[in-house]
Amino acid sequence: MPDESTTEELPTGADSRLDVATKPDTVPEREFTVKERSQAQLVFKRFLQHRLAMISLIVFILIVLFAYIGPLVWKYTPGFISEDNSAPPSGGHPFGTDAVGHDTMAQVMRGTQISLQISVLIAIFATIVGTIWGSIAGYYRGWIDTVLMRIADLILTLPLLAVAAVLAHQVGGTWWLIAVVIAGLYWAYVSRVARGVVLSLREKEFVEASKALGASDARIIFRHLVPNALGAIIVNLTILVSIGILLETALSFIGFGVTPPDTSLGLLVSNAQTAVDTRPWLFYFPGVFIILIALTINFIGDGLRDAFDPQQTKVRA
Repeated sequence: MPDESTTEELPTGADSRLDVATKPDTVPEREFTVKERSQAQLVFKRFLQHRLAMISLIVFILIVLFAYIGPLVWKYTPGFISEDNSAPPSGGHPFGTDAVGHDTMAQVMRGTQISLQISVLIAIFATIVGTIWGSIAGYYRGWIDTVLMRIADLILTLPLLAVAAVLAHQVGGTWWLIAVVIAGLYWAYVSRVARGVVLSLREKEFVEASKALGASDARIIFRHLVPNALGAIIVNLTILVSIGILLETALSFIGFGVTPPDTSLGLLVSNAQTAVDTRPWLFYFPGVFIILIALTINFIGDGLRDAFDPQQTKVRA
């Protein structure tokens, strides 16, 4: 039995502090936790924080809606001929009419459709071919890399616009054939980018681990290397859309692009070049759409480039 005289009395309030200190299940009053984000979520968050890219994306969506939804609700078709010849912009014809009586707004809608289809097809076709070509060259290196890249260099040395004009003239004015011709001359640029990215990735640990597990070369390239190079590939795809619409405009302007009775933005600008002083609306409306599409796609590409940049680690909640 302990001696009561030797028992030390604790200061007032000390026993309560001891009780709190000795309780293992005490929960802090406030906890700070950060929700884990995947790489895709981080990329999406960074892109949303890029104001210029978001504004450009909204403008581009509005252009797409104008081109594809507008004809469904607009009262005129591109081939309709009204009695108002060379009429300036008005309530009935917001973009005016040409010398024949065609509604310019309806023609700009159709021209935007064709120009967008050509540019998107160019971007997709050139990206697929260039990515496969460059990935194979970068993965195998050696003589395979030498042969494939020398072929790509040969394509790069060709005067793009002149060769595209000759080939487009041979295949006629069909829009998808023009897209294939331009893409067939532009995939070499993408192959250079894909090769550079794959060269930096092929020495990574996950590639060595895949080889050790017996994965085939095709599986390593298409299941590991290409997905990891997707950031640079997507950025180049957006740039190709912008380049494609400018190339189509140039070909149509010099008479080697889309031919009547169909139309494109470049063809509308080409047909209106002699009427800039007398009927400027025929020239400036399709020209503004060309500029808007090219600028918005470039800004979207800038936003994607920053979003995929691994050094961009600061993401606001």
